Amino acid sequence: MTNTYKPEGMLGPCRENREALASPEALERAGRAGQIIEAPVILCDNRMRLHVDLGCMRGIIEREEAVWCRPGESIKDIAVITRVGKPVVFKFIGFGEENGERVAFLSRRAAQEECAAAFLEGLMPGDIIPAKVTHLENYGAFVDVGCGISSLLSIDCISVSRIVHPRDRLCCGMQIFVAVKSIDRDLRRIFVTMKELLGSWEENAARFEAGQTVMGRVRSIESYGIFVELAPNLAGLAELRGSVGTPVRTAVGDLAAVYIKSVLPERMKIKLVIIDSHPDTERPETPKYFIDPIKTKHIDYWEYSPACSTRLIETVF
Repeated sequence: MTNTYKPEGMLGPCRENREALASPEALERAGRAGQIIEAPVILCDNRMRLHVDLGCMRGIIEREEAVWCRPGESIKDIAVITRVGKPVVFKFIGFGEENGERVAFLSRRAAQEECAAAFLEGLMPGDIIPAKVTHLENYGAFVDVGCGISSLLSIDCISVSRIVHPRDRLCCGMQIFVAVKSIDRDLRRIFVTMKELLGSWEENAARFEAGQTVMGRVRSIESYGIFVELAPNLAGLAELRGSVGTPVRTAVGDLAAVYIKSVLPERMKIKLVIIDSHPDTERPETPKYFIDPIKTKHIDYWEYSPACSTRLIETVF
């Protein structure tokens, strides 16, 4: 399935979008063609209407046209006012006049309804789609999966390596790829996952071998050892005492130089010794995928564990 319904913020640079905003006449033509357009919101007035900078003129999105709601939901003011300063998608409805100024009336809801009906409702578990991180919570990240429609990427689906908060891996505005995990057809909700795109244990472990000293990040400190992340889908366990036998002084989030004692595929374990560590402000980087999400549009099955391991970790879509 070809996805023509991009997350908000990804349509603006396109030539077709620029052409639609070139003049009122071009805007009207785009409206007749049913084109979805994108431009930034510059103001939310006291009537909860969004004012959009079209370049050629001012656009207005009435409150009831600002958000598409799922069954049983109603428009919340916070969903409207948080659009200020951000690009939104919309369809052109028509021209009007306000205080002697010619303005364009727009509908974001109409664009989202089309996206839901023409794209999202046709998705299946395992489909790989682009997404954009919109905000972070303790339990996961909310991502735009098309035209501003939100989906939950829960914290356990971000990576195999455990993280304390989604901010350890993602930041708002980051453009990523995700796989559809499950779909609630009745409520029209989509849940997504990312860890299946970040490689199996073997694919990640192939970058490391015993005897190397590499950089990692401390993710948790337990009574039996310290988990150090070597890659988003790979962590090793370091001893509580360092190379000289003294207790390791480190903290969750620290950047650590670790010596690799052994790599054990059958147990999916990497044994480490922390050589040194220091506090470091983490700056999430765009994920590195082990499949090409541009060419691969769907996966039915993903196996994380090596064939020689007695423990099976898999995802069946």
